[in-house]
Amino acid sequence: MLDQAYYDKTDEIIASHGLTQAALIPVIQDIQAEYRYLPPELLSYVAGKLSIDEAKAYSVATFYENFSFEPKGKYIIKVCNGTACHVRKSVAILERLYSELGLSGEKATTDDMLFTLETVSCLGACGLAPVLTVNDKVYPAMTPDAAAELIRELRGA
Repeated sequence: MLDQAYYDKTDEIIASHGLTQAALIPVIQDIQAEYRYLPPELLSYVAGKLSIDEAKAYSVATFYENFSFEPKGKYIIKVCNGTACHVRKSVAILERLYSELGLSGEKATTDDMLFTLETVSCLGACGLAPVLTVNDKVYPAMTPDAAAELIRELRGA
């Protein structure tokens, strides 16, 4: 059960977009931006407020890969594993990050909620491969050592 403050903030977000069904995606984008994930309780709440069938709201939220029902860390690291990055050893970078952060394919977020590590099929920066992003900031020509240093810098920030 979420604290009432979550619902109050959601009401503010809904008010800024209006009570129309077309507002669903902008509303849930803003909720996710606020909390770094989309609490399922709030998706149900928004569906009710916008007079949208709850199943349809879930269908929209699960269709788009950008939405997450799991809490994410302050720093969301995406390691590209597309062809260009893969052949330039992005897997070694990912393995080093797993080791540095104590994460795995099954556990994507650190216990302190500081880091979430994800792999993506392509970041669209093939000429800069291997690439990773931290909160959408691109870090080109990465190496395992450079990735570990980036983690140290972020921890100090």
